[in-house]
Amino acid sequence: MGRIEGIKKVLVIGSGAIKIGEAGEFDYSGSQALKALREEGIESILVNPNVATIQTDVRMVDKIYYLPINLEYVTNVIEKERPDGIFLSFGGQTALNCGVQLAKNGILEKYGVRVLGTPIAGIQATEDRDAFVRTMENAGIPVPNSKVAYSVEEARKIARKIGYPAMIRVAYTLGGKGSGVAYNEYELDEIVQRGISNSLAHQVLIEEYLGSWKQVEYEVMRDQKDNSVIICNMENMLAMRVHTGDNIVIAPSQTLSNSEYHILRTAAIQATKACGVVGECNIQFALNNKSDKFLAIEINARLSRSSALASKATGYPLAYMAAKLALGYTLPELTNKVTGITTACFEPSLDYLVIKMPRWDLQKFERVSRNLGVQMKSVGEVMAIGHKFEEAIQKAIRMLEIGRNGLVCNEDTEESLEMIEIGLNRPTDDIIFIVIQAIKRGMSVERIQELSYIDIWFLEKMKNIVQIEQELRNLNKNLSDVHAELILKAKQFGFSDKQISSCLNVTEQEARDYRKKFGLNPNVKQIDTLAGEWPAQTNYLYLTYNGEADDVEFSREKKVIVLGAGTYRIGSSVEFDWCTMNMVWGLKKNGIKEVLVINCNPETVSTDYDESDRLYFEEITLEHVLDIYEKEHPIGIVTCVGGQTANNLTPKLEKQQIKILGTSSNSVDTAEDRSKFSKLLDDLDMAQPKWSKFSSIKEAKEFAKDVGYPVMVRPSYVLSGAAMRVIWTSEQMEKFLKTASEVSPEYPLVISKFIQDAMEVELDAVSDGDNILMGLVMEHIEKAGIHSGDAIMVAPPKGVNQDILNTLNEYASKIARALQVKGPFNTQFIVKDNTVYVIECNLRASRSMPFISKLTGVNLMDAASFSVLGHSLKPMLKTARRRNIVGVKVPQFSFTQLEGADLILGVEMQSTGEVACFGRNFFDALSKAMISAGYNIPRRGGNILVTVGGQSMKMEILPLVDISRKLGYNILSTEHTSEFLIENGVSNVTTVYKITEPDRTPNIADYLLNGSLDLIINIPQSSAIEKYAYMLEDEYVIRRKSVELGIPVFTNIETATVFIKSLEWIRSNKPTVDFHTANIS
Repeated sequence: MGRIEGIKKVLVIGSGAIKIGEAGEFDYSGSQALKALREEGIESILVNPNVATIQTDVRMVDKIYYLPINLEYVTNVIEKERPDGIFLSFGGQTALNCGVQLAKNGILEKYGVRVLGTPIAGIQATEDRDAFVRTMENAGIPVPNSKVAYSVEEARKIARKIGYPAMIRVAYTLGGKGSGVAYNEYELDEIVQRGISNSLAHQVLIEEYLGSWKQVEYEVMRDQKDNSVIICNMENMLAMRVHTGDNIVIAPSQTLSNSEYHILRTAAIQATKACGVVGECNIQFALNNKSDKFLAIEINARLSRSSALASKATGYPLAYMAAKLALGYTLPELTNKVTGITTACFEPSLDYLVIKMPRWDLQKFERVSRNLGVQMKSVGEVMAIGHKFEEAIQKAIRMLEIGRNGLVCNEDTEESLEMIEIGLNRPTDDIIFIVIQAIKRGMSVERIQELSYIDIWFLEKMKNIVQIEQELRNLNKNLSDVHAELILKAKQFGFSDKQISSCLNVTEQEARDYRKKFGLNPNVKQIDTLAGEWPAQTNYLYLTYNGEADDVEFSREKKVIVLGAGTYRIGSSVEFDWCTMNMVWGLKKNGIKEVLVINCNPETVSTDYDESDRLYFEEITLEHVLDIYEKEHPIGIVTCVGGQTANNLTPKLEKQQIKILGTSSNSVDTAEDRSKFSKLLDDLDMAQPKWSKFSSIKEAKEFAKDVGYPVMVRPSYVLSGAAMRVIWTSEQMEKFLKTASEVSPEYPLVISKFIQDAMEVELDAVSDGDNILMGLVMEHIEKAGIHSGDAIMVAPPKGVNQDILNTLNEYASKIARALQVKGPFNTQFIVKDNTVYVIECNLRASRSMPFISKLTGVNLMDAASFSVLGHSLKPMLKTARRRNIVGVKVPQFSFTQLEGADLILGVEMQSTGEVACFGRNFFDALSKAMISAGYNIPRRGGNILVTVGGQSMKMEILPLVDISRKLGYNILSTEHTSEFLIENGVSNVTTVYKITEPDRTPNIADYLLNGSLDLIINIPQSSAIEKYAYMLEDEYVIRRKSVELGIPVFTNIETATVFIKSLEWIRSNKPTVDFHTANIS
């Protein structure tokens, strides 16, 4: 049949910032779609403000618009570019919702833009909850008892008929956003109100609750001629009560009978046909574990998180194939590019299994609920491959980097049987370790299954792991008396050298040497989608002890290993995947014959099937990196682009005589060890806040008393400010000292004087040890005290004079030369009273390097590939840069889905992603970036609630109130703020009373419930004091309720100021829409 005629230019809609429920999987899927378009000779246009992604690189796409993904801006792009077609299935829920809006408003019809892939009617049949139920019923596919509601009153009536507990699902959202389970009418009201606020269609589905049923997913490919194939089926271990994004997922399914598998397979194909899907989709079923009864839950008519997992699990390039199908090809016409010998309609076959484990960072959020449910909370995930369930789950846990050695051999606090039963019945992010405690306490697998809904098959497998741990611990022999057979058995069940060493009371190195003495080494196996049925050459590899020989040969070509960043987490996201792949491409350009990547994140482009010469889908641990190094014999390893994960391995690898390409481990240690780095700054005569190393609470208190509170506690070798705190009192010092020391027990803690009201700036650069290629200085809009990952950044800086700029460049250069940096580095400073203080220097790629590289047009990772190989950067110092352009980077927060979390920001990072927009000036770029990050512009004549603590802060808020009033907004404020505003000449202020004073009216609670507030400015007197010393309950409730209802909330005066001023700028200026890769100059 071939390609659809007349398609010469295609608009691809991206997914925007990384957020809970919509992460790097859409960089992977969008990049594959762009790859397919380029292969077809079709011009590609991309709208995506996520500057950290690989798809927004010029090597991937013809034109990039860093703009908000909404009706207004995408319409402008369509009007300007006049594309023939549009891809909506590769940008998650964000792209789908935008496409529906474009169609609803007649934009696609007006400009003759064809939706490629699943049509709008198909999208609506899967996204609209009422339409989905009708479509399934018409196709003869059973669905849960349910009904749609558009108001709280309707929802109450439906829930009374269905019965409690009731499941509430929200239409046109992702990651279960706004969804929940209500056990009574009070909970129902809360969840429905939240759900309707978060729904594009203001619609929720009230559904019978199926928490104990199995949750099974199928990935389906379908072309326009109704050819369909199942790519993968997956089983969610924690059943229906936990969102699939927070679930432990096994592929292929392990506990379904052959009959159950085929019943669901048939239903999946029928459902996909009924919805008119063209391309790829994911369908979720609930399966009764006591019968073969099943119900269809939902269909995602787009690439999804599960699609990325299925693609990486099977080796089938789902997104690439989906793009080809969207262009009109049929499955039999396409060849699977991974195998090279099968067509796209050949269903993958696996001779291994994979496990997806989610990564939660809930400990970073004050007041957050750690309970798992139907609303997703995880920020990342890993995928482990093995021949046994036991092997894969232990690998997966280590990949998460949460301080666990595996499923066992951990230092866990022993809980009472009562607490264990509660933990099994009310799962949290520790559920898997609660199961292990239950097994160790002798609880039967039947009882554990009854409480946890985890299938007995999985429980028996976990019991096997516990038994092997006990076998090892019971030996009580010298290492030389331990039989090789037991070591091999442990390795086959996923035990690491470190786990074995802890059981035998020896060092990890001794355990490694002992197993190698017996020739116990892992084999390298291929993921070929064929289960070895036909010969295949693929670069998808993993390690296992459950094999007899390597599947591949190892060349003696000049090769380099690049360590990826592992799972996404707060502080390490898609930006490090950009750094990884740009390093790979740079090394290839610099003459490296083979570049190998080690990574374990299924959401990334770096784990894509054709982006490196060899991909090891493996743990980024010392043991596994050494195993791969010994197989491949590279000239060296690059550790400076995988964030803190890879960087932390630098000294350990160098100790093993492994050649590190780039900056030496001694230099990395000096920069990461807070004490050593502070001493270096003293030696270089650079100003820094007063500091001291301490090892006791008493010493810390004495130092803090001497320099005066507040002080900053800074651990070493951590990412995203983990356990970093601003301490305001001696009581807080005692409370937080334990937290900080637990994060990095091997390294000392440093406390330093926290300088208030200072400007924070930072600088990205690359060094060859002598020559320094500077990026740009970035200015933080918020004052020091907000983590750099949570701050709005502008480059070039708008508030830094030339003398300060010169000092910043001079200091960064001196530090780089003193440390003999050979690769990328990032230096952070604060500026107070024209004095520059150095805060820290990271001798690795930073999260802002994609932003600076795309803003300036100078690829810092490309330059870093020169320097890590020992080449001079001198020829690159004169590289032309883009001028007369301002870039603004804005953080993306996911507080809505983190139930209970407070919005107050501090020195520990809390954002999940970022966006960046470019403009002719600061407000041009800022206004677009704020909208891209989800800050809706308040409607004209809307209500702004202002509540501010402290006299000085109230004085600072006066100009903002004045601007807001002139823009036509109504000002509401709490009692004391109101009095201050009126005393200072602000008229027509409406006084509203606290939520904790329900008898006083007008009350803030009423405004919130009625949806009458458009913006909230809530600035405590001191965020640190309020958050950690005597948090004001009323203000917390306002913040929490507002974010759940989608009302923008600002808790920082600088952020509120630039937002209000951007509203003022927009009233008399039109933001630009013509900034893309073809014309930024």
